[in-house]
Amino acid sequence: MKPQIGDIAPQFELEDQEGKTHKLSDYLGTPVVLYFYPKDNTPGCTAQACSFRDSFAEYRQKGITVLGVSKDSAKSHAKFQDKFSLPFTLLADVEHKVAEAYGVWVQKKFMGREYMGMERTTFIIDKDGKVVHILEKVKPQDHAKDVLALFE
Repeated sequence: MKPQIGDIAPQFELEDQEGKTHKLSDYLGTPVVLYFYPKDNTPGCTAQACSFRDSFAEYRQKGITVLGVSKDSAKSHAKFQDKFSLPFTLLADVEHKVAEAYGVWVQKKFMGREYMGMERTTFIIDKDGKVVHILEKVKPQDHAKDVLALFE
C-alpha cells in the first residue's frame, strides 16, 4: 500500500551504483526526493534522470538529496550514471521490495501484455522522514523543475 501524505516514509536499505549501502534513515535532517522509475537507458527514464542532472545545482543549493530507484542492478546503474553524467545516487531495488513498500510495484499493460513493473512515482520526504508530497504520472522531461517548485 502506498504511503500517504503525513505518513512516516517506509525505511529501506539498498545498494547504490558503487555498491555502497544507503538507508533512508541516513538522510534524516535533509529533505529527500525519492523517485522511482521503470528502467535505466529507456527514453522516458533517461529524460527524467537528465532533468534532475540539469537542475542538480539548485537541489544541492537547497540542501535536497535526490535518490533514484529502479529494479536495475548496481552495475546497470553505474553504466547509466556514467553515460549521462548523473551527479546523484541511483539505488538498485533488484527484488523490488522497496517499490512494494512504497506501493509502486504494480500491474502494467503494454501492447496487450500484462506484467508487474515499477510505476513512475516520486515521494518528497521532509527532514523528519515524513512524506509531504507524492507525484504520480509525471512528465519525465519537466519533472525536476516541477519538484523544485514544491520547495519554493
